[in-house]
Amino acid sequence: MPARPLEQLARLDGTKVFLATLVLALVGLFLPGLVGAVVLLAIVVALGALLRLTWTVTPPRLRLFRSLTLVALIGLAITKLL
Repeated sequence: MPARPLEQLARLDGTKVFLATLVLALVGLFLPGLVGAVVLLAIVVALGALLRLTWTVTPPRLRLFRSLTLVALIGLAITKLL
């Protein structure tokens, strides 16, 4: 029986997901002011939705790491607005 879609999402290669998030975050950081903050917040919304969908099948250690990543991105977005 094939794995459910949520389990497949939880099994994504963490390194690739981290690197993709890092590249997008750098784009958001290098874009000026409000535009950069909107990019960062869009990343937060997308990753937050993914985290919410995969929460039940994600190991606790990864939950913590992904939650901290979201908090860091929110902090960066707020910094861009100030």
